[in-house]
Amino acid sequence: MGIWNDRKLIVNCLPLTESERAQFIRAAKDMPQEFVGDSTQRGSMSWTAAVPEELKAKATAVIGNIAPEECAQCPKLEWLQTWSAGVDKYQRPGILQPGSMLTNATGAYGQSVSEHMFAMMWAIMKNLHIYAASNPNAMWQDAGRAISPNGKTALVIGTGDIGSHFARLCKNVGMTTIGIRRNLAVEAPGVDHMVGFDSLDDVLQYADVIAMSVPSTPATRHLLNAERIASLKPDAIIINAGRGNAIESQALADALAEGRIHGAALDVTEPEPLPADSPLWCEPKCLII
Repeated sequence: MGIWNDRKLIVNCLPLTESERAQFIRAAKDMPQEFVGDSTQRGSMSWTAAVPEELKAKATAVIGNIAPEECAQCPKLEWLQTWSAGVDKYQRPGILQPGSMLTNATGAYGQSVSEHMFAMMWAIMKNLHIYAASNPNAMWQDAGRAISPNGKTALVIGTGDIGSHFARLCKNVGMTTIGIRRNLAVEAPGVDHMVGFDSLDDVLQYADVIAMSVPSTPATRHLLNAERIASLKPDAIIINAGRGNAIESQALADALAEGRIHGAALDVTEPEPLPADSPLWCEPKCLII
């Protein structure tokens, strides 16, 4: 092993199988790599990662979402590769040293997350979550009218990898799609009409489904606030798979409780984890997965 590699060490926190570890070893060539991930966490999106104490002084690269405070405990850290698309917690001052590289997993989850969003939308439209909740009571009760996606309009807020995949799925079942993104010059497959964030209030009135997959920024915090939720159609469905703070939680809970929208499906919440006393847990029109 050369002098260069004696000074480098990759700490891989992914929950890998033996064959997957072998692929990482081949990809890294002769770069030293320590595997510390727990393979029993495979299949869970709530993987935990930590750099063992004995490796913190040596780690120059880390693959995995370690706790932000751990970054400062790795004085030689030059590169952090997350398994998530969101990296906002690592961008705060003092987390990474100047010159350190931060990369994410954008593009890795477009299909899987969009399919998850589509399944949640379909469940809400067909009241499947309400019927499922009645099963433990060995009873059947009509959950009301089901909704067909055919002819409906999906407003896709955030048309990156996930949003674009979701838009294409919507098109396949006869929906019209409106996309919102910052850079209108970048096309997104599956989007019929693209507008900027400054047009959000103008297009909300047309939306039957509002699908959100935006990052956490000052501009997206409570993007869907009480006023905007109040402007939605009575049959509107809200889906969020980006960042929980893009929706004002109490305003959403109030709208659901008062029957002002048809339903909501949340893959993320504000705060996260959602407190046990949140009214959203008990709201039959809200699907939290």
